[in-house]
Amino acid sequence: MTTIAPAQVELPDPKLIAPLWHTGLLVAIFLGLALSGAVFQHRAQVDAGMLQQHTNMVPLYLSLLAMEWGLFLYVGKGLRLRGFSVRELVGGRWASARDVVVDLSFAFVIWGLWTLTQLVWDRWLGPGHAASIQILLPQGAVETMLWIGVSVSAGICEELAFRGYFQQQFAALAHNRWIALFVQAGLFGISHGYQGIESCAKITLFGLLYGVLALWRRSLRPGMVAHTGGDILSGIFGI
Repeated sequence: MTTIAPAQVELPDPKLIAPLWHTGLLVAIFLGLALSGAVFQHRAQVDAGMLQQHTNMVPLYLSLLAMEWGLFLYVGKGLRLRGFSVRELVGGRWASARDVVVDLSFAFVIWGLWTLTQLVWDRWLGPGHAASIQILLPQGAVETMLWIGVSVSAGICEELAFRGYFQQQFAALAHNRWIALFVQAGLFGISHGYQGIESCAKITLFGLLYGVLALWRRSLRPGMVAHTGGDILSGIFGI
């Protein structure tokens, strides 16, 4: 009798998707942002009046839009230098309405898990005590519309950079996808240094959760949708 072994689907070995100098420069930029964020938090804690009232956020939001899409262009340039494309990095396809529904369903589930994680975190460890970023959230119609634009941009560009570019590049360097998962999540967390140490730790968990989703689905699409929706809801409704 012939025994038929079950087919095993193995992921291909990860390959470098951009030059090392390109990755090193991007890591240095994020570490610089982390340092400047830590300085911001220190100054805000020392100067109690620094964040006492809401100011016009339009210039800040416009600069964030420019930064997010600058990140997108930079990642895309690095990919092209190695013969890859943004579409390949994103992965997945929306060839039918069913494909869209499936990814939206995964996005909703991962957003729900993240929301539950935050609730548990706040219950056990208490809410973060950073010099509050609440002052940076939108007020009024113009700021709200720009916030939505920033949220969409962050969902696309940050997932592309961290769960896509960094996660795959680090996997190729370490020859281990799980090491890459933790490294990109840690870098993602510290790059949000302006939100304080506790928030950095929480955002690292965010990076881990969304990184696992990207590995499992082999696509950044559900994470992009969930990241975008979560940012919009947290900024406008505080969810």
